[in-house]
Amino acid sequence: MAMSGEIELGVIGGSGLYALPGLANVSRQAVATPWGEPSGEVVLGDFAGKRVAFLARHGEHHSVPPHRVNYRANLWALHQLGVRAVVGVNAVGGIRADLGPRTLVVPDQLIDYTHGRATSYCDAEGAEVRHIDFSEPYTQALRERLLAAARVAGLAIVDGGCYGATQGPRLETRAEIARLRRDGCDLVGMTGMPEAALARELDLAYACLALVANFAAGCGDDAVISIEEIFAHLAAATAQVPVVLDAMLRA
Repeated sequence: MAMSGEIELGVIGGSGLYALPGLANVSRQAVATPWGEPSGEVVLGDFAGKRVAFLARHGEHHSVPPHRVNYRANLWALHQLGVRAVVGVNAVGGIRADLGPRTLVVPDQLIDYTHGRATSYCDAEGAEVRHIDFSEPYTQALRERLLAAARVAGLAIVDGGCYGATQGPRLETRAEIARLRRDGCDLVGMTGMPEAALARELDLAYACLALVANFAAGCGDDAVISIEEIFAHLAAATAQVPVVLDAMLRA
């Protein structure tokens, strides 16, 4: 299923990003995949003078929890439409002291703590078994484009950090976050894996734009994490996403 016009970028929106502001000449594409249904239709349009494909990871009404996302179908749908580079936008909690709410981060490493998710395209009977090199889970060239774009746009952004991917949908305990900190994690989120690994299996360039919505449990000044505060911080950080993508695509 190919569409006319080369797609410059695929964007997977996380919590708080269910549509891409500024996307023009929009059309919608329902894509059938061998792995089942994606989280929703892929939205195609023009953005910053380039063709872009957008997919809401949790569905456009946040109806799909992180452990139920069909990551294989989502990546396959974008790949099938001709996407070759993907930016995953992820809401995260900050563990490191300098990664407080509303911070933008482009992580360079991750640790997978999820379980029970379909993590590979090699699971199908008769499929070729690929042992992908995952020592560097994000595509460096795409990371550098994101970082450069944020700086051109005058936005503060953090280069590097380790993303700890947890199961969700609940938030973590203080003890769990203490463990993640001991393991070297700087951020915690629920959707970073297996998305990054599946992109690698499809030979897609992939980078994460992490939006810090809150300090993780036991890491900030507040004893209790307020969901209302999380979404307020997330909305402020999410507003910067189109700015970064615009600068990246115009570069």
